[in-house]
Amino acid sequence: MKAYDLAELAIRNLRESVLRNSLTTVGISVGVASLVAMLSLGIGLQQMATRRLVRSGLFDTVVVTSRRDLRNFNRGEDAENAPDPAQSPVLDEPARQKLEHLPNVVEAYPDLRFITSFTFEDKPHLTMVAGIPSSYKTNDAFEGLQGSFFSSDTASEIILQKTFAADLLGKTQKPGREETPVTELAKPLLGREMTMRYAERVDTAAGAERADAGPGDAANYSIQSHELKLRIVGVTDLDPDSMRGTARARVLLPLKLVQSLHVVQPNAMRDTTQAASNVPTYSTVSVRVKNPAKIQSVEDAVKKLGFNTFSILDATRSMRRFFTVLDLFLGIFGSLALAVASIGIVNTLVMAILERRREIGILKAIGASDIDVKKLFFAEAGVMGAFGGALGVALGWAIGRVINLGTNIYLRRQDMAPEQIWFVPWWLVGSAVAFAIVVSLLSGLYPAARAARLDPVQALRYE
Repeated sequence: MKAYDLAELAIRNLRESVLRNSLTTVGISVGVASLVAMLSLGIGLQQMATRRLVRSGLFDTVVVTSRRDLRNFNRGEDAENAPDPAQSPVLDEPARQKLEHLPNVVEAYPDLRFITSFTFEDKPHLTMVAGIPSSYKTNDAFEGLQGSFFSSDTASEIILQKTFAADLLGKTQKPGREETPVTELAKPLLGREMTMRYAERVDTAAGAERADAGPGDAANYSIQSHELKLRIVGVTDLDPDSMRGTARARVLLPLKLVQSLHVVQPNAMRDTTQAASNVPTYSTVSVRVKNPAKIQSVEDAVKKLGFNTFSILDATRSMRRFFTVLDLFLGIFGSLALAVASIGIVNTLVMAILERRREIGILKAIGASDIDVKKLFFAEAGVMGAFGGALGVALGWAIGRVINLGTNIYLRRQDMAPEQIWFVPWWLVGSAVAFAIVVSLLSGLYPAARAARLDPVQALRYE
């Protein structure tokens, strides 16, 4: 029997009992819908977590530290294979430039932090300051930024963390009390000025020419106090680097502005060898990678230069393992409804055998073989699976849209940004339809075999 004739005959037979076959198809579609809805929810949650990590600046970032810094020495390495810290390279400006020119690296910027004093309305405030690059504009920490980001890389502008903004206004958060909204804190502060006092290191070349200069005096420098007026342009919830385990900054400045100030850094004071030159040294350098998939290769290249590295690659592996297990369980629970629907297919086709025994007898009498009869029932099961799978994908997509819409309505009522927690990729659509067809064909095994075993003589005498 030709495939076209087989399909035409299967569809005609399904039209004979429209209500029963439609209910069976609906049962398949409900099973596929539950499978698609659950898996799309798992995929959506995984993508949301990945987006959050990417926007946080952690997912595509490698943190580089010097092996000379004994606090970070031998992190993640075997003590036997680790080199002597004194023989390790210094993490200075030339080293940062080398890191920036590595393959697959977008930028490499130092982590510049220091504690200093600010004056606001004639009142002093001591806090931590951090310099951030212009690329942080898209960082997740600035999603709820009130005001604006820095107008340029060297602008005398400042972004405040909300707790520091509350301190400036005398609204310090107390335990058990509701936090003051960022919008309320930003309104009286935006556009106003603060004065920052900082200590600048000034190298004195004349000191190196003194006749009595000893080995430790080769780097003569003085500490000069300066003041800088800064305009408040924004108030944000978080320090973008707070998740890296670094000291939390409550005041943010443009990175290039901080570099131009030559503020005394603690690591520069500790490193006496680097004190002999005007080359700045850094405690850590953050290396942004073009593609998160290239993080491992970039880490390997950085380690060959003699530095320690740290990234959240291992954490993301654990996250992917978690979501894989979650998708597996969601798929299992979603498949239960499809398993119930497969019982309906068996019941429908068995009833069709009883109703069409005479038809089966005629087919065999005119030359149809047992294989042709099996193919006919397989075709009917496959058609129900295909229609049910397509309808189920559409229904699952609609369920996911409703869940996503309801979730975003709830998030907006809680003054939170909307999220895309549901996603249906094309591979899931194709896999769901194919899975529905396979389950339908497996369900049709018993009815097809039973129909093929019918004796044509007994089948023609039926009724």
